[in-house]
Amino acid sequence: MPPVKPMLAKPLPGIPANPAGEAPEFAYEPKWDGFRCIVFRDGDEVVLGSRNVKPLTRYFPELIGPLRASLPERAVVDGEIVVVIDDHLAFDALQQRIHPADSRVQQLAAETPATFIAFDVLAVGARDVRGLRFADRRALLEAMAPAFVDGVHLCPLTTDTATADDWFTRFEGAGLDGLIVKPLDGTYVSDKRVQFKVKHTRTADVVVAGYRVHKDGRGVGSLLVGLHDADGRLHHVGVASSFRADLRASLVEELGPYVLDDPAEHPWSRWVDPEAHTGTLMPGAPSRWSGGRDASWIPLEPRLVAEVRYEAVQHGRFRGVSRFVRWRPDRTPESCRYDQLEQADPVPLTEVLHS
Repeated sequence: MPPVKPMLAKPLPGIPANPAGEAPEFAYEPKWDGFRCIVFRDGDEVVLGSRNVKPLTRYFPELIGPLRASLPERAVVDGEIVVVIDDHLAFDALQQRIHPADSRVQQLAAETPATFIAFDVLAVGARDVRGLRFADRRALLEAMAPAFVDGVHLCPLTTDTATADDWFTRFEGAGLDGLIVKPLDGTYVSDKRVQFKVKHTRTADVVVAGYRVHKDGRGVGSLLVGLHDADGRLHHVGVASSFRADLRASLVEELGPYVLDDPAEHPWSRWVDPEAHTGTLMPGAPSRWSGGRDASWIPLEPRLVAEVRYEAVQHGRFRGVSRFVRWRPDRTPESCRYDQLEQADPVPLTEVLHS
């Protein structure tokens, strides 16, 4: 019965290989860029549980019918909710689905319908199967898959390391962000990192154009970073964080000489004006995702360059929070341009689902 916390994954720097000529140890699956979801079906009742165990059911009404038609009369299945636009994962559109107004939820359900990707099973009928090895749970899930209707898909899986290597590289072009590696003998353990994830990571040299104070009020919490376009205009591409406590404090002193006495001189000084966001990316744009958090920041002269580690770029910004690596005193701000970012060759998502 809900709520149940899903099983989690710990990061690995590379793909662990299955031994050649022996029984495989790992299964490999594409890593989806969506909302983790455990589906509970009991007759006509379908409940969608999130990673933080809060229900998602009201936000994805279009999934209830397909899941009711696809799953056994009683079942608990783990998977991911995604939104697909133009045969590509669209996380930004997925985020918009979490809306307080039911009228807006219904509108978006029609305009950007979600899809459920099933990749594990916790119960079938009255039987709790979390104690089974993953290989046996996967067999149960595959037995359900012939009944899946449009909107519900079985996650591709392979035990071939060469195929996994190919998926890791190629499927990024469909919006996926790496691989999940599952021990075939592993049981399902809620809220524990007993499986693995391998994600794409790259580095870029960026202009440091401001910072936000840490939530505890002491030291730097994050750096606001940007890149120049071909016309030389500086765009906000995200934030860099993950500073140790001692470094947070020292950064305030280190950045002090670059704080602008007159913020009007900063290229992003007009960010508080909604019209200023037209045609450029700036920090602090009004957003219902801010949750009331303080979005204020301290503008810096855009003369410092830092190397950051990022996972992906979506719509001109880093996907998620990038991580500070080091200062780059050998680089000029003008040399930090979008054209240094790697872009994966596009791949249709239907190619992923039929692998």
